[in-house]
Amino acid sequence: MRIAIVTGASSGMGSEFVREIVKVHREIDEVWALARHRDKLLELVKKYGIKVRPMPVDLTDEKDINFLKQTLAAENPSVSLLVNSAGLGIIGNIAEVPIEDTLSMIDLNIRALTEVTVSVLPFMKRGGRIVNLASSAAFMPQTGFGVYAASKSYVLSFSRALGMELRPRGISVTSVCPGPVKTAFFNTAEKHRKSPAWKERFMADPRAVVHLAMKDAYNRRELSVYSPSMKAGAVLMKILPHSFLLNVMQAFKTIW
Repeated sequence: MRIAIVTGASSGMGSEFVREIVKVHREIDEVWALARHRDKLLELVKKYGIKVRPMPVDLTDEKDINFLKQTLAAENPSVSLLVNSAGLGIIGNIAEVPIEDTLSMIDLNIRALTEVTVSVLPFMKRGGRIVNLASSAAFMPQTGFGVYAASKSYVLSFSRALGMELRPRGISVTSVCPGPVKTAFFNTAEKHRKSPAWKERFMADPRAVVHLAMKDAYNRRELSVYSPSMKAGAVLMKILPHSFLLNVMQAFKTIW
């Protein structure tokens, strides 16, 4: 049986990945949908049927990570696709965000993603694909979103190194680096401070972002960046000094 594993599957980008896999990628026999909210996972089953297998787990809880490892060991599935979509962002200056929120970001965005990936790798064969949800924030530091941006820089760097290491095994790794996306992400992100108003002008449709991400993953591309504006931004972040760009971002916060 060929399976896909999707973390953060109950909402936002994760639920869109589940939809895309079920609707488009018929070669996948079953989707293991991982998330904390059992009720939302059951809604996915109602929508898409028995092809979706709900797994209510908290990836920041080592007991739940061990449950995933034990399930993999017991069933020995062939994992064709791993989508690491679970993530958390909290807007605010580093010194102002409660340390509990900061550590939660690090735990989910970095530790959990790494442990899930390493745990799943023994069950992936040649032709497998890994999709890691990073962010355009991965390309440079961001004041007022510093820990989140740093955690996504880790995801991007980790993915690039892993992709090179797995190349001899025929397994590809794609980093998805969108800008702001219209999901419930900002409901949590803005618990301490609102995001800059200009970001709303660049909000992307999650379904379109996921569709491109899956297309890029199946073409075994290292990077998936949605929209011309975000692609242009990624180029600028390579060319221009980050100190200059940080000053521009600060000016935008003042203006908007």
